[in-house]
Amino acid sequence: MTETPDLVRADGRTPDALRDVVIERGWSAHAEGSALISFGNTKVLCTASFTNGVPRWMTGKGKGWVTAEYAMLPRSTNTRNDRESVKGRIGGRTHEISRLIGRSLRAVVDMKSLGENTIQIDCDVLQADGGTRTAAITGAYVALADAIEWARGRKFIAQKATPLIDTVSAVSVGIIDGTPMLDLAYVEDVRAETDMNVVATGRGLFVEVQGTAEGAPFDRRELDQLLDLALAGTAELASIQRAALESQPGGAAAGEAGAGAAG
Repeated sequence: MTETPDLVRADGRTPDALRDVVIERGWSAHAEGSALISFGNTKVLCTASFTNGVPRWMTGKGKGWVTAEYAMLPRSTNTRNDRESVKGRIGGRTHEISRLIGRSLRAVVDMKSLGENTIQIDCDVLQADGGTRTAAITGAYVALADAIEWARGRKFIAQKATPLIDTVSAVSVGIIDGTPMLDLAYVEDVRAETDMNVVATGRGLFVEVQGTAEGAPFDRRELDQLLDLALAGTAELASIQRAALESQPGGAAAGEAGAGAAG
């Protein structure tokens, strides 16, 4: 695999650059926490709904629960897809991504500090151009953090409790024409010889790594290069998340990361 850091991609980025990342915190007027996140032309609305109480199977254990659901709007892609509710069943990909988002968030939540409270995250893809699951995880963290602070302000969570023990974000990486690239847009994703989604905490610890050789198998050196590239990306995303949470709700925090995805 050759390294060509000066290579310019279709949307004007270098291989190690994120797309333009924008987080619009407090986008929903009704949810306890919300964020509209854009990874280039991929846009996902993440909302966090707080409930004082837990599922029956958790009652009395002194722990909270965080779970997630993911869905794509019918015209979030080039052609219209039927709503899964109309089809009468939830697809395997939707189940997989919903579980991934939930696992990723629970990895950075101290359930005892959360108390017997439930936070339901909904991630709805408004527009897809690759990386919908990674954008969903990154935006969901911001919505979750705001929902926790909403609950703290209403004394559902103790003032000194620290339910969030770290940040979490996710990014895609892949090998295209022999070059490792960060944060793949759709036109790159469909051509990738190796495609990988990486979920990591702000401290640089891995939560999940999903990697597949779409063409030729990849070796350990290539794997290490992709993981290093992903960790650099998630570190940048963590900074954008922090900036969003420090801004006023309704504002936007953006990354200085590229020219945005085309198409």
